[in-house]
Amino acid sequence: MMKTEKVTWTRTHLLIALNLYCKIPYGKFHNRNPMIADVAARMGRTTNSLAMKLSNFASLDPIHRARGVKGLEGASQRDRLLWNEFRENPELLMPESEQLLHDLYTKDQEKEVDVVGAEMIRVTTPSIPFVGKTETKAMVSVRRGQQFFRQAILAAYDIECCISGVNISTLLVASHIKPWRSFPEERLNLRNGLCLSAIHDAAFDQGLLTLDEQFRVVLSQTLRKSMDNREWSVFFGPYEGKKISLPNKLAEPDPMALKYHRTHVFKEL
Repeated sequence: MMKTEKVTWTRTHLLIALNLYCKIPYGKFHNRNPMIADVAARMGRTTNSLAMKLSNFASLDPIHRARGVKGLEGASQRDRLLWNEFRENPELLMPESEQLLHDLYTKDQEKEVDVVGAEMIRVTTPSIPFVGKTETKAMVSVRRGQQFFRQAILAAYDIECCISGVNISTLLVASHIKPWRSFPEERLNLRNGLCLSAIHDAAFDQGLLTLDEQFRVVLSQTLRKSMDNREWSVFFGPYEGKKISLPNKLAEPDPMALKYHRTHVFKEL
């Protein structure tokens, strides 16, 4: 039986693997996942090697470690260094990793590469079209970063609104806790993100609801008064005082970001 030639884990391959780690649920890190098989083939790797690398990254994830989920021990020093760099410098590495995955599927920079569910990647035309050849490299990087942030946040929350449990991806928003327009450095910080349905995102963004120190939903007086309308109350009333569903990987929401939201965005009255 011919031995398969071992392919070195380059920085490019590690970044693509880490990108996938952020977008695939933990239970899908196996060699039967067709998306893992497809990406591995495009990288010239075996499916097993990519599946094992995703499990190596899981062993470095603080949420998994806190829960006693070990992943696959054996993460290399390069894995650890890249993991730390990814967490400390998301503004550079998230767009870079997204661009590398994009280029694995298409060289057309006006297309986007979307992860669908947990087992398929498709090339799509963005809803907001590119400006064309005049679009700068910086603008493309912003797009790649935004796309990564959305897909990673949705995957971390199992593609469910953390308040209501709505699980239709087209109705979900990767919401920023601290407004990214005021804090551009927090734009791609996954700890500054929540997965919310469109209506809960709008209420959170406008300060009509917030989360307390225990991640419980707090409603403003404006929303409470709206409970007289029975049709309207079903969107918010059942969730007041309930703890949100926390992400299953990467990082819990930053308590300091939530404190900022309670202090500067939330409108209690």
